[in-house]
Amino acid sequence: MRLLRLHQPVGIFLLLWPTLWALCVASAGSIHFKIVALFIMGTVLTRTLGCVINDIIDSDLDGFVRRTQHRPLASGEVSLKEALWIVFVLLLLAFFVVYQFNRLTLALAAIAVALMALYPLTKRYIRWPQLFLGLVFGAWSILMAFAAETGKIPAMAVGLGLAAYAWCVAYDTIYAMVDREDDRQVGIQSSALALGRYDVVFIAVVESVFVLILCFIGYALHLHVIYYVMLAGVAGLLIYQHALIKDRKPEACFKAFLNNAWIGGLVFLGFFFGMHS
Repeated sequence: MRLLRLHQPVGIFLLLWPTLWALCVASAGSIHFKIVALFIMGTVLTRTLGCVINDIIDSDLDGFVRRTQHRPLASGEVSLKEALWIVFVLLLLAFFVVYQFNRLTLALAAIAVALMALYPLTKRYIRWPQLFLGLVFGAWSILMAFAAETGKIPAMAVGLGLAAYAWCVAYDTIYAMVDREDDRQVGIQSSALALGRYDVVFIAVVESVFVLILCFIGYALHLHVIYYVMLAGVAGLLIYQHALIKDRKPEACFKAFLNNAWIGGLVFLGFFFGMHS
């Protein structure tokens, strides 16, 4: 369970919420239970698969980072062979889930697995791996949800994907602030290291873009005022996060990162009730 990070479900929520936004928008609020159930299963499998692949690739580095030194692969509790078997089983289960959808969704899922496997390597060679993660963890699930619901990727999917992309880049930069000093010593790249003292300002700008895009989407969809009430709640939580990260203390930054699960939920409620009011 610890290898799959099932004891830390925040990652599942951060991946799931954008998917539910997309399903809600793509279906005009009439979400189909079967599609939602399949995407929930797919999200859990995708996130756990990503965690195992990440730990396999980073097994030589995790032991030098305080937050990750006790992960099962780094500590030797789980062998590489066992981890590879788990990857195989998760891939098989994920294939059975995505096989229920159309060819476009299946093709996007195959690309998603490839991108997910590449992400751990970006932390070694790219100064801004968060820009890559935003595509994998934010935008791509939205494209898949629209493809599954409508069989195509309309302009609205791209707009919503950009919002999710900005949100992911912002919250993962906060996450990177937690490990900044350890990453510097080990040689892991991150946006937090690349930005230096401009990290908090950058996060504020990107989060503002996130909220602004959501406002434009609400206007384009003619959503009820309750949608904007939820966005006001999102803005309030983002301000709270900035109060936490302003001093760049690792514990406070981690608390701010966890808070993003509530933001994703508020946006979903905004879409859902905004379409049904």
